[in-house]
Amino acid sequence: MTDGDSVEDLPARLLAAARAREGAMRRRLAELVAKESPSGDAALLDRLAADLAGGLEAAGAKVEQVPGVHGDHLVARLDGPPDAPPDGGHLLLLAHHDTVWPAGSLAELPYREHPDGTATGAGVFDMKGSLVVLETALALLADLAVPRARPLVALILSDEEVGSPDGGRLVAEHLDGACAALGLEPPHPDGGLKTARRGSTRVRLEVTGREAHAGLDAAHGISAIDELTDQLLRLRHRIGARPGNAVNVGRISGGTRANVIAGRAEAELGLRFTEADAEREALRLLATLPPYREGARIRTRVLSRRPAWQPGRDRALLDHVRRIGARLGLRLGGAPAGGAGDTNWPGAAGVPTLDGFGPPGGGAHARGEHIHLDGLAPRAALLAAVLALPPPPR
Repeated sequence: MTDGDSVEDLPARLLAAARAREGAMRRRLAELVAKESPSGDAALLDRLAADLAGGLEAAGAKVEQVPGVHGDHLVARLDGPPDAPPDGGHLLLLAHHDTVWPAGSLAELPYREHPDGTATGAGVFDMKGSLVVLETALALLADLAVPRARPLVALILSDEEVGSPDGGRLVAEHLDGACAALGLEPPHPDGGLKTARRGSTRVRLEVTGREAHAGLDAAHGISAIDELTDQLLRLRHRIGARPGNAVNVGRISGGTRANVIAGRAEAELGLRFTEADAEREALRLLATLPPYREGARIRTRVLSRRPAWQPGRDRALLDHVRRIGARLGLRLGGAPAGGAGDTNWPGAAGVPTLDGFGPPGGGAHARGEHIHLDGLAPRAALLAAVLALPPPPR
């Protein structure tokens, strides 16, 4: 940033430059949506990762494609200014390129722009619009020769939508020394930023019973389905009844035929927690579930886990971003979010954290997923300005 730049004039310069790029941003968004990237499809995810790496490198980043269990992750690095304080730490940006939409979804949900100023398409809101914002923000700083206030590490993970079971290690590796963390997830419906997130744990319950003829020998059978059903009711009562908690049975399977007592059954659960102690209590319960039926065996597998990021009293980072946003004509609020994301980790670790820097819209994970196209340029300018103007010291 030059001597003449300040909090007052730099955001306006960035916004003007972003406005000049609106057409290119929309074309780039169409390109990214057209490249399907469902969680777990490593070939499609790696194709998109290579494309994104090229875009970030064009903006001056040094990008590493890190092999992952579910597809390549990206680690993009940019240096800070030469006069940056040696102990100032780095800014950590968190994003992802996987979506919930299976391959082939574009046949029904292609990228489309509409007269009301929205754009729809599989993954457009969560979070390919955000990836365009990230690329553009870095390009704006490069084009205007505006240095970043701190060194920058941007992580784009390939498995966020399934809980980042592999990508979470990269977040943990880059937390040390981070002065702040910014998430590129979509904002609240009013465009506000996210200041906390519920913890989220995915669990698989596996129940083993004993098969028997349902009519001739039922007394010798142990129904895994009945046992699983009773366990789910127990969990709904013990975990779900606590304020701030939620239990969602997302998938269930078991048994073979109607005339056979089911010997096996399983369910995949999504658990959410507002408070860290509630999460610890639930995990202890899941690890020690007693069976209702003698001979039934229960195994609990934790598939992924993000700790609760609880609201904090320190609003310095939020106030800093709100002041910058005001120079862009954005009235940014801040409130906790019900969903979990990769910002749970830095937030729970005490790193000053904000999420929701993606463009406004709605309908995440639904057929009505959309973004407001007029939000692309302001969000890119906002992110660029936050990267250029020093965050408050910790």
